[in-house]
Amino acid sequence: MDWSTLTLIGVVALFVIDFTVRVVSVVVVPRNRRPQTATAWLLAIFLIPYVGILLFLVLGSRRLPKGRRDKQREINRYIIETTEGIDRVRQDTPWPGWLQPIVELNRTLGAMPLVGGNSAELYPHYDASLAAMTDAVNKANRYVHAEFYILALDPTTTPFFDALEAAVKRGVTVRVLLDHVASLRSPGYFTTVKKLKTIGVDWHLMLPVRPFRGEWRRPDLRNHRKLLVLDGDVAFTGSQNMVDRSYNKRGNLKRGLQWKDLMVRFEGPIVAGINALFVTDWYSETDELLLRETEPRPLEPTASPLDAQVVPSGPGFEGENNLRLFNSLLYAAQERIIITSPYFVPDESMLYAITTAAQSGLDVQLFVSEIGDQPVVYHAQRSYYEELLKAGVKIWLYRAPTVLHAKHFTIDDQVAVIGSSNMDMRSFSLNLEISVMVRGAKFVQQVRDLEQSYRENSRELTLDEWMTRPFKSRVLDNVARLTAAVQ
Repeated sequence: MDWSTLTLIGVVALFVIDFTVRVVSVVVVPRNRRPQTATAWLLAIFLIPYVGILLFLVLGSRRLPKGRRDKQREINRYIIETTEGIDRVRQDTPWPGWLQPIVELNRTLGAMPLVGGNSAELYPHYDASLAAMTDAVNKANRYVHAEFYILALDPTTTPFFDALEAAVKRGVTVRVLLDHVASLRSPGYFTTVKKLKTIGVDWHLMLPVRPFRGEWRRPDLRNHRKLLVLDGDVAFTGSQNMVDRSYNKRGNLKRGLQWKDLMVRFEGPIVAGINALFVTDWYSETDELLLRETEPRPLEPTASPLDAQVVPSGPGFEGENNLRLFNSLLYAAQERIIITSPYFVPDESMLYAITTAAQSGLDVQLFVSEIGDQPVVYHAQRSYYEELLKAGVKIWLYRAPTVLHAKHFTIDDQVAVIGSSNMDMRSFSLNLEISVMVRGAKFVQQVRDLEQSYRENSRELTLDEWMTRPFKSRVLDNVARLTAAVQ
């Protein structure tokens, strides 16, 4: 067989393979995916078939292994059977008529009920929240449960690590979870791990990606939660990682970037719900079920009690719990919606909910950062500004060099949602997240005051300004928007 014949056979084989890949992709890719996500994947496969199909095989599935999903269902059943505080919910005036169906939706999706008799304190300043969490660890008597997307030992977090060590020495059970890939990418990872081993805490990596140990999954499925639970009495959760405000990265230090976050300190029955997420994640990583750690604690009366509900979300659940909660609240709003999100890349359903609210005459405002630390997400986010501004949404750009990393939103004067979840497709589909829905006018007003402080440090983006941005920026924004849908 001569060279020309071999070449012809090779060309024909490649054509057949290419054609087969395209046909099979049209059948397989759209299954159980949003149309926009399926379209983005098909575009990648058709334009760069061999690279595209390889990426799809590695990144195309957002489901966790069946064993992890089974563990989630097992924990859900236990939560339903043991929760206290449901009888403390105050359906007093003004109890909005639209709230009960949303509470039931959250219960159906994530097992957690709405519980009353809670108190909450905002910590919007980075150093103050670190100090508060460190102080809480120093006061713990029974156990400390710490779970962070990024956990890093550096001069800023050293007091927290010292508090963990002191807790171990006085006989407190200290358990620590940290996301493997996120912490590995942070400077000082191996120093952090060495410190955890030295001080004697019981620690584990979340969603580890270590193929040589048989631990392999889609590498961008991450546990993005941030929470700290002390003795079942006190819990912290929000947007802040356990790391310096600069994240210790050379590029951030060169640009002078500083993160601004929000953590909330909770007391009351809601603490058991937050701890249940730690118990779930601990069980997933260790096969150890800490049922004794979720046993109800005696409940004390609370002044100006708040109703609160934990809403867990992530690929361990069948539905996108946080997206469903967010959209339900957006459509329920009667007067005002104020959103704070560092990475705002909504799917089509959320974009419709937000623009519909603004076009209906509601006061809709969005706080985002003037600058971005992740170029692709930053440009994808910007691609939505024109549609939002034309609908009547006010966009506030928090001034550089601060990265406004807080994640919360408020609905009318009734409800606030705070947690680790961004309003982007990664948080809806790929990350394990925690959101806490809080009902209480006093608490919402405190969040409103925080929003006003953002406003005083932001500038309003106008449609006229946006429509005159450079052509290069428009191209980058639109291209990045396509990549955001590839999940």
